[in-house]
Amino acid sequence: MSGPLPFPSRQPSQKAHPTRARAGRRWQGALGKGLAGLLACAGLPPLAAAWGAESAPAISAHSTASLISASDTASPGSSLHVALRLRLKPGWHTYWLNPGDAGDPATLRITATGALRGEAQTIVWPTPQRIRDASLMSYAYTGDVVLPVVLPMVRPVEPSAGRPPAAQPGQTPDGLSAQGLTTLSAHANWLVCAQSCIPEEGTFTLTLPVGAPRPSAQVGLFTQAEQHTPVPSPYPVSISPTGVLGVQGRELNRQSVAQAWFMPQERGRIGEAAPQALLFGPEGLALRLDPTADFTPAKPLSGILVLKAPDGTERALSVRATPLPPPMASEPSIAPSARPATEPNTGTTSGTAAEAAAGTATGGTTAGTATGTAMGATSPDPAGDYPAGEQPMAGHLAALGNGVPGPPHGGGESASGLFRLVVLGFLGGLVLNLMPCVFPILAMKALAVARMGQSERLHQKQSAISYAAGVILGFTALGALVMALRLGGAATGWGFQFQSTMFVGMITWLIFAMALNLLGVFVFLPPAFALSSSPRHGLVHDLLTGLLAVAVASPCTAPFMGVAIAGALAGPPATGLVIFAALGIGLAAPYVLLAFCPALAKSLPRPGAWMDYLRQFLAFPLLGTCVWLLWVAAVEGGVTTVLLVSSGMVFLAFAAWVYGITQRRPLHAGHDRDCTALYGVALLGLLAAMALLPALLEQAPQAGANPPSASGPGLSALPSGTEAFSEERLRALHNAGKPVFVDMTAAWCITCLVNERMALNTQATQAAMARYGVITLRGDWTQRNPAITAFLRKHGRDGVPFYLFVPAHGAAVVLPQILTPGLVIGTITPHDK
Repeated sequence: MSGPLPFPSRQPSQKAHPTRARAGRRWQGALGKGLAGLLACAGLPPLAAAWGAESAPAISAHSTASLISASDTASPGSSLHVALRLRLKPGWHTYWLNPGDAGDPATLRITATGALRGEAQTIVWPTPQRIRDASLMSYAYTGDVVLPVVLPMVRPVEPSAGRPPAAQPGQTPDGLSAQGLTTLSAHANWLVCAQSCIPEEGTFTLTLPVGAPRPSAQVGLFTQAEQHTPVPSPYPVSISPTGVLGVQGRELNRQSVAQAWFMPQERGRIGEAAPQALLFGPEGLALRLDPTADFTPAKPLSGILVLKAPDGTERALSVRATPLPPPMASEPSIAPSARPATEPNTGTTSGTAAEAAAGTATGGTTAGTATGTAMGATSPDPAGDYPAGEQPMAGHLAALGNGVPGPPHGGGESASGLFRLVVLGFLGGLVLNLMPCVFPILAMKALAVARMGQSERLHQKQSAISYAAGVILGFTALGALVMALRLGGAATGWGFQFQSTMFVGMITWLIFAMALNLLGVFVFLPPAFALSSSPRHGLVHDLLTGLLAVAVASPCTAPFMGVAIAGALAGPPATGLVIFAALGIGLAAPYVLLAFCPALAKSLPRPGAWMDYLRQFLAFPLLGTCVWLLWVAAVEGGVTTVLLVSSGMVFLAFAAWVYGITQRRPLHAGHDRDCTALYGVALLGLLAAMALLPALLEQAPQAGANPPSASGPGLSALPSGTEAFSEERLRALHNAGKPVFVDMTAAWCITCLVNERMALNTQATQAAMARYGVITLRGDWTQRNPAITAFLRKHGRDGVPFYLFVPAHGAAVVLPQILTPGLVIGTITPHDK
């Protein structure tokens, strides 16, 4: 379906059985009894057609409901197949046993009275469709829906004798009364949803004669419903503590399974809308699910597994996954040799290595109306579940001028999906050079190229290669650390290190030391290296500079980086490291290009005194970065954290000043005892700063103490029209028909702060949001927040900024990571305005 995900509304219950329908049922009952009497007087058996196998309908504006029977008669000692039939208007749907992220399942209670007795309320659920809207997934039915129930039928027992009543004259040889009637009374509740949700209910009555079983006119509906009911799985199924669903069957390979997806029977155990990476191994296949906080590793996981063959045929299997013990917690038995599928798994994820990694392939089902019951799991539409944008959701960013290519959808080859992510990573790394804390580093490398003459061209190239090696090593090491933490169960994402007050303090001191170095207070290299003619010390310095550039560039995700990082973190480790290496290549590319292209180097100004002034000037962007990091420290740990970090800066400044004196002294007076003493004083200043690290670590929020709210500590004073983010609040606002703008940010994210200043908090944008009634939900990821991390991962993201607009009606839109007022206003403006 293309409409917004229906949320259960609190509208008054709409009774779907008007007076006219009740009058029709009374007339039908009276007529049935009259005909029964006439036939009895004539000595003829009652005709089933006199009663029929479908009740009078309960009609509403959105559905027509009735009770149907597969047989025209009721027989004692056997089961009668009856069902609630819902004929839904186009655009409306109702829900499965597990409705997904929103909705409520239908309920049906049937009681048989009269000649035969019985009671049942367990629905035999057919396989539902999957309907995605924004970040939510629903399991539902559309069209002509049949929800069967098996009703055991027995004859009433005489209380006095404890046995069925004795046969009377006029009975058939098997003891059935020719005049016996059985009345089925049923009450049902169901929720119908489109762009709004309406709870409905109906009371139904169906009278059947007692006799030998005879198929009714509605038996075909039951046959179709049975065809769409999942069958028990012939394959052993297991679930690992990390949420990997393993299915053992050697015939389950790329030739027999093109797509697969799992729908849990119990709500809330896995992320319903999260991508499900399809993997193959020699013993079968596996789906990588997304366990939630309610996932219990030791508890079996039941649900429906749908396997789609390359020719489009689907098999729905009812599975009960056996939990694997902790020693086997890494993967189900097929997983050690499992490889990503090369075909697209558009069940809920892509089958390519890159797409399964990024979770960017589609996972929903088209909301078509199937013949008869419309309960088969329709084939998922690769383009219909997600908007085209930087992540797996349908949107209209191209019309808004986004210009950012979308994620790889199903149908691509593994190599092409990986190539696309590598290109996005390279472009993202290239843009990182413009960050205020990275640009001074690039500028200083350019100045170094300008200083070197033609005779030093070889050293230029060696310097560029060393710098690039440091950058690539830094990115791959940081990416490997994040992947390792995630495999260990930690809810981490890109920039996670800035959620630690100790890391913020250390990086602040490092950037402050860089600024002091640019101001000439000291140089990083010791005097012995500075006087050495060997270039090795310069190459080591270049390597360390590359590592430093990665450290200061890691808080944010620049444009193009969102999908690339998501693909790197969610995919196979080897693929992830390739993508992180591409990020490093992009960051190092400008300096490498300058060093290897003499024409570009010649375009730089001639060396002169201006270089010293520029060098000193570049210290001030770094000092400004330190001020910003002090604010981040205040947001994360309060005033005490700022005091500790500032004290460390004073100690470092003292140590750098003394160290600078020591470096200059040998040039004039040579090395002496005083110089050695000065080295000791500088070391004491450095140690004094390091001694503050334990105190900084204590300022971090303790695990399990008071977890941060979705809004975070930095959002205590939210602007008008902005609320703290929570998925519950998002559902409530959408249910009320309110357009919602989701803003995922962090105090340490420079891109986030620039977007807020230049696009979101402008007078024009705020006026447009007020005019169109847009509510902003802001989530602060400054500190670790599992709820926000899970929300980002649902959308294939692992970092901030992230912007999502959920209109009152229509598909959600993901905005790019660099915003403009015109883009935001164009996105939130209703199409009919």
